[in-house]
This record gives sequence, C-alpha cells and structure tokens, in this order.
Amino acid sequence: MKSNRFYLTTPIYYVNDYPHIGHAYTTIAADILSRWSRLNGKNVFFLTGTDEHGAKICDAAQKNNQTPLAFCDGIVEGFRSAWKNLAIENTDFIRTTEKRHEAAVQKLLSVLHEKGFIYNNTYKGLYCVGCEKFISETDLDDTGCCPDHRQKPAHHEEENYFFKLSAFQQQLIDIISDEKHPQHIVVLPRERRNEILGKLKQGLDDISISRIALTWGIPLPFDAKQTAYVWVDALINYISAVGYGELPGADSPDAAQRINDFNTWWPADLHLMAKDILWFHSVIWPAMLLAAGVALPKKIFAHGFFTIDGNKMSKTIGNVIRPDQLIEKFGVDATRYLTVSLFPFGSDGDISWDALTDKYNVDLANNFGNLISRTLSMTQKYFSGTIPPATDSAPDLIDRVAKILADVPGAVDALEFHKIADRIQCAVTLVNQQIEQDAPWKMAKEANQRLGAAMNSYLQTTALITLYLVPFMPSICQKIWESFGAVEPVATAAHAYFTASVPPTTFVRSGAGILNPGILFPRIQK
Repeated sequence: MKSNRFYLTTPIYYVNDYPHIGHAYTTIAADILSRWSRLNGKNVFFLTGTDEHGAKICDAAQKNNQTPLAFCDGIVEGFRSAWKNLAIENTDFIRTTEKRHEAAVQKLLSVLHEKGFIYNNTYKGLYCVGCEKFISETDLDDTGCCPDHRQKPAHHEEENYFFKLSAFQQQLIDIISDEKHPQHIVVLPRERRNEILGKLKQGLDDISISRIALTWGIPLPFDAKQTAYVWVDALINYISAVGYGELPGADSPDAAQRINDFNTWWPADLHLMAKDILWFHSVIWPAMLLAAGVALPKKIFAHGFFTIDGNKMSKTIGNVIRPDQLIEKFGVDATRYLTVSLFPFGSDGDISWDALTDKYNVDLANNFGNLISRTLSMTQKYFSGTIPPATDSAPDLIDRVAKILADVPGAVDALEFHKIADRIQCAVTLVNQQIEQDAPWKMAKEANQRLGAAMNSYLQTTALITLYLVPFMPSICQKIWESFGAVEPVATAAHAYFTASVPPTTFVRSGAGILNPGILFPRIQK
C-alpha cells in the first residue's frame, strides 16, 4: 500500500476572506496532480482545508458582529463552494476548529513538552498582526514596516511557551542539503531550497508557540491559560487529517482505525504552497516532527507569486479575481487549464484578463477546439458520421504525437504545468499541420482511397491527446470522448492507457458513430 499511495496537500487557507485566484492557483494544481496520480494507478489522499484561529479572525468576526466560529463557518462554505465549482476532487477537507484537529495539536504539543523541547519564557520583540507572527528588525523594510502589510509591527512582551527550534539547525541543514540522507526532504524549486539553506546557516532562534491573551485558539494541554500560536496549530493539520491524535468520547472514530490510517498515509509525499510560507513548512514543521519522533514529509514545493496587471492583488485597489469570475468568462475546464499554464509554476508571473483571454483563444479555441471541430465535421461529411477503419497504409501520425507527449510524465513530476500544456499544444499543432498537408477535402474530391486511413489517424491522435488533458479538463474531455462514440468513461480509458498501455484504438473504434459536441471553446473577445 505504501509504495502505491500518494498523499498531497495544499496549505490550509486562512479564513479572513473568501477564496480568490491565488487560492485557486494552488488548489487546481494539486487537483491536477491528484487526478494524474489516480489515472496512473496511485491510491491518492488529497487534503485541503481552512485555518481558522488567530487574532485576525477575532477582529474580522467582531467587525461583522459575529462569533469567531460563526464567521468561520460562512467563509468555509465559500471555500467548499469554490472547490466544488472548480471540479476539485479533494479526499478530505480539514478545519482547525474540528475536534480531531484539536486532539492532534494537543497530542503533538504534549509529546514535545514531555521530551523537553518546550519551555516557558518571556517574549520581547516585534509582532505583526497582519502576518500573525513574530518578526525581527531585519525582516522590516526601510520605513520600519512589515513589507507585506505596510504597517509597523507592535513591540510585544508576553509570557509564552517556546519551542527549541535552535536545537535542530544542523540536522535540518543536513536533511535538506544531502540527497542521500535517510530523512531527506526535497525542497523545490532549487532556488527556494538554496534560500532556505542560506537562512538556516545564519542560525536559528527558539520560537514562541503560544499566546496568553488570545482565547480563540486551541488550549495548550499543559497550560490551559495559553492557546497554541496559530502557525503551530495550522501546520499540524497535515497529520490530524490522517489519524494522528485520539478523539475521546463514545462518538469518536475507532482508535485502531485512526492509527491504521496514519500509518497508511503519513508521511506526506508532497506539501504544495506559495513561497511566503516555505520557511514554516521546510524548517519549523520538520523540526517539530523531528522533536516528536514523527516521519518527515518527502517533498515541499513552493510556487511563485503573481501580480494582476502588474499590481499586487488587493481589495483596496479592486483587482481581486475570484474563481466564480473566471468560471463565468471561461468555463470551469478552461479556467483550470489557463490558471496553471500561463507561466511557470515555480516562478513569479503576471496575470491579466487579456493574457488569459489570449491564451484561451490560441490554445483552446483556435488550436485544440479547432482540431476537435474539424475532425468530427469531416468524419460526418465524408463518412456519414462513422469512424472509418485504419489500414496498414495509415500515416505514422500517432507515433509522432506519442513521442511529443512522452515528455508529459516528467513534466508532471517536476510540477511544470506550463510545459505539460506546451507539449499538448505541440501535439495538437502537429495533427492540425498533418491535416493541412494531407488536405482531406481534396482527397474526398479525388476519391482517394487513403482518405479513410488518414481520417482514422486524425481521430486516434486526437483521442490520445484528450487522454493527457483529462486531469486539466475532465468534463470537456468526457464530452469529447462521447463525441467519438466511445462507451467507456474517458477516465477509465486514460487509466487503462497509462497503467497498461492500452491504445486509444481500443476505445475509439472503427465503425462507431460520432456525436456533435457543439462548440467547446467559443472565441472570446477581449
């Protein structure tokens, strides 16, 4: 089971606001990886969820005349609805206000305390409410403000509990830098890994893990007057969702089952996040696990930031893009494709409505959509809507397309979604060029006997391309599959192709009747 399972996570999203394109960016990427892994025979656990404690939630709830939990409930529903609308197929959705999560937090902190890695002290320093974290003067900009929130952090003094992060400096350096280390964590992209290592080599300070004045949080198991610092609380979601911790009470799940679940799924194969929280995930989180004697995650990938028309996304500016706006303009499947393929996933980039529209028109309307439309139209016109048989004289088009698409698995492993899209579009372009070269409309006029074999090759290569697009555009790919007269669901065919090399010709059969799917990607004006 362990060798065939794949456990991946998004960060859990902070519920001080409704989901926007930044949240969708990470979650769509995770869903594509999840679907690809399932199609390739993996048993997948895909986790997402919400982070619901902390001072910012209290402030937001107060401004809305709500209790913190009632405020969270409303925002959480917005996230659930957004992921449903984007066809996200997560296995679980964890909330940090759930009892199972509270049990896991208290268990892990109890272990750390019992092992002597948590101690009591007084914290004196700077605290940024916007970041909900303690920061040093070296983190500030030239004006003395937090660079992310443009406000000066307050000087804060409070009796807290601290985690001995400093004890793990060299161990973390070894684990991240040495690929042969038995606990090696792959941190990607490589430039982010180098940044983390550089910062680690400068030294580590112990960190505060509790707040005494904030009641909206999980009480410490060894001091109920203090609550767990929101970031410590949030990181533990990755193990609370798969069975770490015990749930007391008659209505709790069976303890043995939770232990079995944890042993089955942990460690995580991939933590996916934006680069601003990489430090928490690649340093603080592994150190906590090392201290508790829990296995470490295998890979951590931090994608870049993006601007909107060259500006940072901001409610004040009014340039926040919501998932429902994207769906309204491009549809669900195209939104999924466009969001992750506009620029390299690990790099910073700029998003604009014009850029999205251009890529939609070029990749989907003009290229892939045109290929679907013309192959089905010609099949209807020249063969009365029935797929003609292949012959020995058929061109080697499918082999050439398969060669282009052979780069896709490696690009998936590297999270190079833009490269996956590029390979697919290259394959589509090749088929369109072959059609122009063959000129089947001329062959039909001349009653050329090669017409049937040529048309069959166009349909089969288009079917092959469709299988690779399933993780990106599952609904439209199913519609295309049905239009080819295939009986099996497209996901079933893709699984058979990727796991057992069953060719598309097994599913898109000669003699099958085609259907008209309509215009799949109507051109959009800017």
